[in-house]
Amino acid sequence: MAQCLPTFPDFSWEVRANDRAYHMQFKKRVSFCLTKRKYADNAIKTGKYNALTFLPLNLYEQFHRMANLYFLFVILLQTFPEISTLPWFTLLLPLGCLLIIRGLRDLIDDIVSMGSSLFSRSFSWKKWRDICVGDIVCLRKDSFVPVSQACVADCLLSESVYGGGETNLKFRQALLVTHEELMSVESMAAFDGKVTCEEPNSRMHSFIGMLEWKGEKYSLDSEKILLRGCRIRNTEICYGLVIYAGFDSKIMRNCGKIQLKKTKLDRMMDKLVILVSMLLSQTMLLSSQECWRVKLTFMLLANG
Repeated sequence: MAQCLPTFPDFSWEVRANDRAYHMQFKKRVSFCLTKRKYADNAIKTGKYNALTFLPLNLYEQFHRMANLYFLFVILLQTFPEISTLPWFTLLLPLGCLLIIRGLRDLIDDIVSMGSSLFSRSFSWKKWRDICVGDIVCLRKDSFVPVSQACVADCLLSESVYGGGETNLKFRQALLVTHEELMSVESMAAFDGKVTCEEPNSRMHSFIGMLEWKGEKYSLDSEKILLRGCRIRNTEICYGLVIYAGFDSKIMRNCGKIQLKKTKLDRMMDKLVILVSMLLSQTMLLSSQECWRVKLTFMLLANG
């Protein structure tokens, strides 16, 4: 039975089934003169570096360690002949080797993590990154959901994995009208329904939208939605309409920015380096005052 859903101002996300050309035409402003596609594709880069950002970003991360900053400051001091005790390049060589070794380790870790994520994206007949908003996706038992999508055929249990390895089975069911009428691949390919719903957001347990099809409107809620990353259980096959893809999916909206992580040892080393630097600075100030006092005494004796 059709249900009318009132139109809200937030309902500006419009998805048309099997109509890639419609979604490709929309752009949104990113900054002053830069724009990008309103409907994101499903390609997600999990790597932290690329060819342009590796060197500056890795150096930025490495010089967040106080020990590296300390030795860099010592090297700069050694460039002044008046206070130099060693050639500056003798100190630069071990610091440079340390930065190169750590940089190569970070690069290898990044390549390995990106490679594993690319491998896990692939279906036997379609890659995750090739899926677009508005596509009809066929999923089989035990496969992972590649996008946030609305069920259009079959009912199933989806398995969500939470922190600590805990799993949770949730019942999801397609609309009765689409489940009864979309019974073949040909009918799926001819499906021309339109979903109007909320903009992409990070609310994992809520969804409000409506499906317009054959002149009727049907309400959609969170029980009609499969989220990216869930696994299909207790059904052999199901079909879904892609609502959010890539970084617009709810799980990616919940992912924060990658932050620099430090171990307890790193934090302890930073505190020790700061303490040593303060002691050395205090010693240097006291020594300089004593030197000026002695020099002033000799000048007074010489003039007296």
